[in-house]
Amino acid sequence: MKITVDFEECLKDSPRFRATIEEVEGDVCELESKLDKLVKLCIGMIDAGKAYNAANKQFVNGIRELAQQSTRDEVIESSLTKFAESLQEMINYHTILFDQAQRSIKTQLQTFVKDDLRKFKEAKKQFDKVSEEKEAALIKNAQAPRNKQHEVEEATNILTATRKCFRHIVLDYVLQINVLQSKRRSEILKSMLSFMYAHLTFFHQGYDLFSELQPLMKQLGGQLDQLVVDAAKEKRDMEQKHSTIQQKAALQDFSHDDTKLEYNVDADNGIAMEGYLFKRASNAFKTWNRRWFSIQNNQLVYQKKFKDNPTVVVEDLRLCTVKHCEDIERRFCFEVVSPTKSCMMQADSEKLRQAWIKAVQNSIATAFRDKGDDGEKLDRKSSTSTGSLDSSGEPKERSLKGESALQKVLAIPGNACCCDCGQPDPRWASINLGITLCIQCSGIHRSLGVHFSKVRSLTLDTWEPELLKLMCELGNKVINEIYEARREELGARKPQPGDPRHEVEAYIKAKYVDRRFVRRPSDEELRNKVVTLSKQEKRLSSSSEHLPPRPPPPTPKLRPGSNASGQTVKSADSGIQNSADGSREMLANTPSNNSLTDADAAESPPMPMPATLPPPSPCKEMVFYEPKEYSPGLQLYWASCARSLPDMAEALAHGAEVNWVNTEDDKRTPLIMAVQGGSLVTCEFLLQNAANVNQQDTQGRGPLHHATMLGHTGQVCLFLKRGANQNAADIDEKTPLAIAVEAANADIVTLLRLAKMNEEMREAEGPYSQSGDETYQDIFQDFTHMASNDPDKLNRYQQYDPQRP
Repeated sequence: MKITVDFEECLKDSPRFRATIEEVEGDVCELESKLDKLVKLCIGMIDAGKAYNAANKQFVNGIRELAQQSTRDEVIESSLTKFAESLQEMINYHTILFDQAQRSIKTQLQTFVKDDLRKFKEAKKQFDKVSEEKEAALIKNAQAPRNKQHEVEEATNILTATRKCFRHIVLDYVLQINVLQSKRRSEILKSMLSFMYAHLTFFHQGYDLFSELQPLMKQLGGQLDQLVVDAAKEKRDMEQKHSTIQQKAALQDFSHDDTKLEYNVDADNGIAMEGYLFKRASNAFKTWNRRWFSIQNNQLVYQKKFKDNPTVVVEDLRLCTVKHCEDIERRFCFEVVSPTKSCMMQADSEKLRQAWIKAVQNSIATAFRDKGDDGEKLDRKSSTSTGSLDSSGEPKERSLKGESALQKVLAIPGNACCCDCGQPDPRWASINLGITLCIQCSGIHRSLGVHFSKVRSLTLDTWEPELLKLMCELGNKVINEIYEARREELGARKPQPGDPRHEVEAYIKAKYVDRRFVRRPSDEELRNKVVTLSKQEKRLSSSSEHLPPRPPPPTPKLRPGSNASGQTVKSADSGIQNSADGSREMLANTPSNNSLTDADAAESPPMPMPATLPPPSPCKEMVFYEPKEYSPGLQLYWASCARSLPDMAEALAHGAEVNWVNTEDDKRTPLIMAVQGGSLVTCEFLLQNAANVNQQDTQGRGPLHHATMLGHTGQVCLFLKRGANQNAADIDEKTPLAIAVEAANADIVTLLRLAKMNEEMREAEGPYSQSGDETYQDIFQDFTHMASNDPDKLNRYQQYDPQRP
């Protein structure tokens, strides 16, 4: 049997080499066992002549076992099998064979076992020892802190010496293995052939049986001479190759690298690059483990042992980036970041780190060049990764995923093709813009930064119900009417599917970053837009006669449109009537048919208060007054109140600040006005565009205060998920919880108390706590789905009416 271990492969010390060594060691160990058994059986046959027949049967069985062990060598297997069959028939004639057996079997095979196998075992011990020393030196070198130069130098010197010793030992070990594998065939066959000729000589009685076996024996005799010659030639060749490799290794600089790594995209085995790296675990202790990494089939994978199935780190390198990491203590670190996770790795030297970074970058570039239909396949496939780009730390939602979300979003006009290049059947979306994208445009959007575009997969990620409704409120057609209003006027060409990436990237940056194609409104147009939005809110209010009125403020303020005498005056611009007792007609939060879904509309009535309790301080009514100046921020302000997402998106495109403050109206923000408007989707749109969930007005009330006072349970749930501070108190020293308790709003009290309890539990569990209480997550999931899909269940009380007996 011949099992050749490659000298080049042993210097890499790869899992393939380790697997081969393990196989060879097992094979030699088993061979030694079988040979020892055969020799002992022969001795037993000699010493126990009277028990010859029984011993001879065992010996024949031993030959059969050796034949079975040599199944990979057809010559040995077939020959031994034939010999065993003949010996079984000759068992009654073997009475004078023992002397020849002493010389041919016992002496020759024992010499082979004691001499050759002993050398192999000694070489194995040295190899195992130096392997452990090398592994320890690698770990010590990797753990040496960058700021302790003496430790770094010491670790480097030890690693260099250990590697040099390892190269010599491993090359000698491989030579010993190859020589042994070459010699074993000739030794076994030579010994057995000698014993069989003894049978022919000393047992003439078995001539008839051996006459059938003789041609095979002669053939083997002729082959044996050639085998001996071949074995000697192979030994000389291996010794020469051993010497050449040893000289080559001595000339190379292995001070830091085990081997020279090169990126080869056309490798026969599909592996573009491979080698050892330390990987930081994702557990709480952030432990580092050394693994065999490889770049193959546009994926980054690693394995602990060669026999293990590879673990995929990045499924598609087109969706990731790679960067240096200099802000941690360990040296030579780099990070591969994908949309759903990141992987921190460490090379053994700076040279190897640069090689791996370059290899990942080349793989990304190659994948984009050769993607063809692969991009579509990537878009269509499902994955278990469901990471959210903007909801870190939130409980996992029982949300739509895969084809459900895809079908709903693509059904919106214009969404069936990529918003920027027109590629059909997009599988990605920008959630803060409300558009669909192809895989190439999604990568460009991701490079813009989350302050411009937040990218999420329509098939790989989960979709919260309020986010899905946001996507359905906007769409490619609406957004392109805003961001491409002047494109034809300026003569700009819109990219087409298959255009070069750099051209598409330049167009997208001009469209969303520079906003070059947005049509800037005149002052008159802006004024008309703001006035129209304010009147739209009044029409929404007047169309909700079936809703009970909201409680009036306890201490009214005089505004333009009312006089000091307390007489009723009606403003021509606002249409809002003020009365002598300071009460004003409140605007009800009801939806419009063209800008708000039924689910949002049903949530708009505020939560009730029993007639026996005093009402909480209500949110101030929405009244339009002629401002000192019109701005995109004011448009966003009233569009948020009017629940018009297209007008809100237009205001942001015109440069409106999402946290714009209306200094003429108690410093309210668009998010507070969205609460007044009663639309959950409007609030979600502002939050996705970086609205501050804790910004307060002059009364010290943030969006959570206003949502609690109006009884908007769905909005309260949304703000708590987005990190609203429930401990903030207004100028009356009231927190949202205190307001909800006064209003006897059980749903909001439950949400606030659960959020408080979950926060305390996470603080008690320490810095590694991530998930929080499961009860909290389950209840918030239920409220989220009711608020978006079945809001009638949240309207369980009648609104408080101060005139009710």
